[in-house]
Amino acid sequence: MQINQENLNELEFPQLLAEITPYAYSAKTARRITELLPMPFDEALHSLKKVSEYTASFENENAIPFNEYDDIEAELRVMMIENYRLDAASFLKIRNLSDMVNRLILFFRKYNEYYPELNQEISSIELTKEISDKIVKVINKFGEVKNDASPELKEIRTEIQHARKAVQENFNRALTLYGGQELLDEIRETIIEDQRVLAVKSGFKRRVPGRTLGVSKTGSITYIQPESVLKHHFRLREALEDEKKETDRILRKLTAEIAVHEPLLQQYQQYVSELDLTMAKARFAEKINGVLPEISRKQSMKLINAYHPLLWLQNTAEGKHIYPQTLSLSQKNRIICISGPNAGGKSITLKTIGLLQLMIQSGILVPVHPKSQMFFFDRVMTDIGDNQSIENHLSTYSSRLKKMARIIREADDKTLLLIDEFGTGSDPELGGALAEAFFEYFYEKGSFGIITTHYTNIKLKAEELPHAQNGAMLFDENTLEPLYKLEIGQAGSSFTFEVAEKNKIPRFIIHAAKKKVEHDVVNLDKTIVKLQQEKFEVEKLKTDLQEKRSSTENKKENLQKLNEQLEQKLYNFQKLYEQEHRKLQFGTKIEGFINSYVSGKPRKDLVKDFVKILELEKHRRLDTDKTEASRLKVAKRKVTQQLKKEHVQEKIAETMEKLEEKKQRERAVWMKPGQRVRIVGSTSVGTIEKISKDKVTVNYGTFKTVINSSELERI
Repeated sequence: MQINQENLNELEFPQLLAEITPYAYSAKTARRITELLPMPFDEALHSLKKVSEYTASFENENAIPFNEYDDIEAELRVMMIENYRLDAASFLKIRNLSDMVNRLILFFRKYNEYYPELNQEISSIELTKEISDKIVKVINKFGEVKNDASPELKEIRTEIQHARKAVQENFNRALTLYGGQELLDEIRETIIEDQRVLAVKSGFKRRVPGRTLGVSKTGSITYIQPESVLKHHFRLREALEDEKKETDRILRKLTAEIAVHEPLLQQYQQYVSELDLTMAKARFAEKINGVLPEISRKQSMKLINAYHPLLWLQNTAEGKHIYPQTLSLSQKNRIICISGPNAGGKSITLKTIGLLQLMIQSGILVPVHPKSQMFFFDRVMTDIGDNQSIENHLSTYSSRLKKMARIIREADDKTLLLIDEFGTGSDPELGGALAEAFFEYFYEKGSFGIITTHYTNIKLKAEELPHAQNGAMLFDENTLEPLYKLEIGQAGSSFTFEVAEKNKIPRFIIHAAKKKVEHDVVNLDKTIVKLQQEKFEVEKLKTDLQEKRSSTENKKENLQKLNEQLEQKLYNFQKLYEQEHRKLQFGTKIEGFINSYVSGKPRKDLVKDFVKILELEKHRRLDTDKTEASRLKVAKRKVTQQLKKEHVQEKIAETMEKLEEKKQRERAVWMKPGQRVRIVGSTSVGTIEKISKDKVTVNYGTFKTVINSSELERI
């Protein structure tokens, strides 16, 4: 998108970006946010999807494991220098970054279904613990070189511990000895050059052998390191120097080992920086209720309940109500001309549309209804507010004409124009005529635009042109208060005299003004006011009717679902009835066997009859299973043959359709009211009473049921 800084400022885009920057973890990311500009379509869409996925993560239990991190750009710049040594704190930063990226890789792999865009972005980054493992062997969690980083270091640090212990023990003995001889001052000891020293009375200093490190300001105290400590002190200093050299060697070696992974670490740094940007946008979207509307490649915009994000934040903080706007732009409706009273919300509507467009093309979610639709423009050009130029000695009108000249040169059919108070600043008649000429030019160029005006000729022109529309900011004529609601389809009145009366302008002045205005103009304004009020009432009634209609449709749908559930239950009951009936018949036969046995019928005959029943049941089931197995075998063979051919799914579908058509043709011959039928696999026989498409009503005498025709067979 092409847009200059002046237009960005008019739409308050820098102020919006300033609201996002506090959510970034890194100072570098915060700077990137302040430099955001609209992006190409595919890049912006990818960014929007990522932000939308990240925003969704706030509402589920599996939070994305991304938290504050330290940039390692400084380390990446120097680690490749030959024989360079990173400090321990730098390695801790690298380890933490590596661990976090690896956690993110595993997380997005696991939840790829929920975060496809975020997983795609990280999928090309290598998962490895090698970097972390190398650092863990050397650096502990406090950013210090471990004792066992090398055998030499372990030995040196053991020597340091022994030397320190010896220094402390010998100093304590000297303190006790000379303190008992009352050679020490009241303070007994102090610290000089990070070493404990005895505070010896200067008169007895020759009686305390050792190294003198200083004298008090008055000269009454001499600070002496006891001779018994000196040997161990020098031993400690030597060990500390050895430790420094060994630590330096270990860190140089580790730097060289980690430098091998510099390309991967560059990927890590770039990835977390990008994820930080996504996270900041998502946090801001959560605050303003931002969503991802439908993004269309066609020129079609439909904003439903669109809010100005900065006004949302301000009014929410102050506990004030904010009014959303709803409008649409398309090839059939390219320009909307908004009219209405001052302070009624015309300018804020322009800024809302412009700012939301900049946001969506910069990869930032917008506060609109999720069913809204937006598309991308190549240019957004604005003329909002007072553009008087003191430096160039231009009046407001001259400045606006200069800007209009640039708009005329650059506007095309992929441009969104946002122009406030179209044509004002000059003689009303001449300015109105010039504004109308501008309007016609932009219309012929195919530009999209939203303009605000008080000129009647512009309103009339919008009514004449087929792809332009009027809109009005509604105003309550009774309370003389703006409603801050945009109504598309009708021009609005400026309510000049009504607003003047509200602001306590004397009525005699207002009446005098009315007399000076042409009678037709006043009547036209009154007519517009009346029509606007009537339309508002009609729209309110229309909304109520739509709500009632929606409620009725929902009830109808619920009743249909209930009816289907009842039909299914009846069908299930029929099958259950048949099963129970079969069991009852079998039970009756068993009861007969029992009675025959009791009455003395020979056991041999009873067994013979019982086996006959079992054989009949066996054959019935075998026949059923055999028929089903044969059918499945044939179907399987056909499917196997079809799978060997090209376009498998299409041919299977075609075959199934032909089979179904054949069955339907065969069924159509005999399926008619009065035909005796039964459910496939059942014994109960009923009569077809009614046929409705593929649904058949079957009368079983004691009850009726509705069933699919495909589940019936004739008797």
